[in-house]
Amino acid sequence: MKKFSFILLVMVLIISNTYSQKDSTKAENPISISCDLMSRYVWRGADLGTAPSIQPGIEYNKSGFAIGVWGAYAINFQGYQESDFYLGYKFYKDMFSVLITDYYFQSDLASQNYFDYKKETTGHVLETTFSFNGTEKLPLSVMIAANVYGADAKKINDDGTVGNIQFSTYTELGYSLKYLNAFLGINLTKADTDRGESGYFGDEVGIINLGISTTKNIKITKSFTLPLTVSVITNPQAKKIYFVAGISL
Repeated sequence: MKKFSFILLVMVLIISNTYSQKDSTKAENPISISCDLMSRYVWRGADLGTAPSIQPGIEYNKSGFAIGVWGAYAINFQGYQESDFYLGYKFYKDMFSVLITDYYFQSDLASQNYFDYKKETTGHVLETTFSFNGTEKLPLSVMIAANVYGADAKKINDDGTVGNIQFSTYTELGYSLKYLNAFLGINLTKADTDRGESGYFGDEVGIINLGISTTKNIKITKSFTLPLTVSVITNPQAKKIYFVAGISL
């Protein structure tokens, strides 16, 4: 049954991509949609869901401004689910960008209220990001992101009570080669484990997301190709390695 569902999903993705390529000659639409099928959802060095993941997205982009929603849903139907809204802006010839993301993590097995934004009980995490996107001559990207509200990891007070959020911070460097993209992600926030704290990305400052990825267009017919991305991702701090593949629309 799982094998049949996977084959059916791939067929739907192929048909959808065929129609989108036929419509490519029409006037540019500021609204774009996407759908990825990933063998695993690995984010910043962590395997989220431990199952193949369907990742749909929709975005409105105009004059450098972008607003959209993106999700990740484990196909075992009882695993990891995520729904994110974001607002971003690119400026100075698209070299720089700022982004605000509302991450929401949910589970079919838990009773949650999406509209709960109280800092003590919310399942939302608000993150701000600033990025240098590189140039054609300098294909180097630099990103720094910090959690500023919500379900971030918490500090522990001197008396043992739960305190404020840790404002967990992450930075990532990327470099584009001719056929490969290399990336290096670092957790910049140290948790005080002696007090019982646990970090959002990891307990120690250090590398948590290191790897390479490459994309190849697989020719299906004369007019249709299917983008296939393969990544090797390691998390030295957690002593983990992941080999991930995905197809994209």
